[in-house]
Amino acid sequence: MTVLLAIPNVSEGRDPAAIAAIGAAFASTGARLLDVHADADHHRSVFTLAGRAGELAPALEAGAREAIARVDLRTPRGAHPHVGALDVAPVVHLDAARRGAACAEALVAADLLGALGLPAYLYGTLAGGRTRATLRRPGALDGLAPDFGPRERDPRAGAVLVAARPPLVAFNLELAAPAALDAARRIAALVREGGEEGLPGVRALGIALGGGVAQVSTNVEDHEAVPLVRLLDAVRRHAGVREAELVGLAPASAFAGWPDDIAVRNRRTVEDALAEGAPPSDAE
Repeated sequence: MTVLLAIPNVSEGRDPAAIAAIGAAFASTGARLLDVHADADHHRSVFTLAGRAGELAPALEAGAREAIARVDLRTPRGAHPHVGALDVAPVVHLDAARRGAACAEALVAADLLGALGLPAYLYGTLAGGRTRATLRRPGALDGLAPDFGPRERDPRAGAVLVAARPPLVAFNLELAAPAALDAARRIAALVREGGEEGLPGVRALGIALGGGVAQVSTNVEDHEAVPLVRLLDAVRRHAGVREAELVGLAPASAFAGWPDDIAVRNRRTVEDALAEGAPPSDAE
C-alpha cells in the first residue's frame, strides 16, 4: 500500500462554515482528513489529506469544486501571497520510494483540476524546478500557458499550482515586542535562501498580524538540512521570539533539539496524525 499525503491550501481562513464544507469535500471521496489549520490573518486554510495512490487526485478535485463555490478572489484575501481559491495542491511523498507514485498522482490531479476550469501550473521537479514564488510574482501568469486547463482565469477562482514534493514544514515565528513589520521583513530577507545569512531551502516573508504582532513566516523545504531549531537560532540573532506556530503537520525529526522555552502552537507530527487518523477541531 502506497500512502501519500496532499496539502491543499485554500484562500479562505475566516469563515468556519466554508472551511468545514471544503474540508468535508476533500474527505468525501475516500481520503482521510488528518489536519486543518485555519488562519484569519493570512486568510488561508491548510488541509492535510492522506490516501493511497489513486485516492488523492479525486479528493483534490472534490475539494476544489467546493472552494470555487465558496471563495471569491475579488474580495480581500489577507496577507499571504496567492493565485487561486485553491491556491496550491501539492502531493507529498514521505520517502524516495514513493516519489514516482506522488508524481503520477500530482499529474492526474492537475488534469482533473484543469477540467474544472482552473488553469493548473506545475512547479518543483515536475516543472524543471520552477518555484511557487516565481509563479506568484505580479503578472507572472499573464501570457504563460498553463500545463493543464484553460488559458483564461476566472477572476473569482484564479489558478492552482500543483507539485509532487517531499515534506515541507510551514513554520511561523512571532517576534517579541516591540518588533515591528519592518524588522520582520528585514529578518526574513536575511534568513531566506539567497539572503546574507541565507538558510538553504528556506522561504521567508515578514508579515503583520493583528494586535501589532510581527511575524517571520517561513517554509522550510528540507527539514533535515535546516531543522527548525536552526531557523529559530538564525532569527533570534536579530530579535527576540515570543512564540512559534506550526501550520499543518511536520515530521517528528523536524523538531530535533527544539528548546523548551519557546512554545509551538499547533505542534503535531505527521506520524501522530497518521496513527490517530482524526483531524483536530480548530476549524469547527
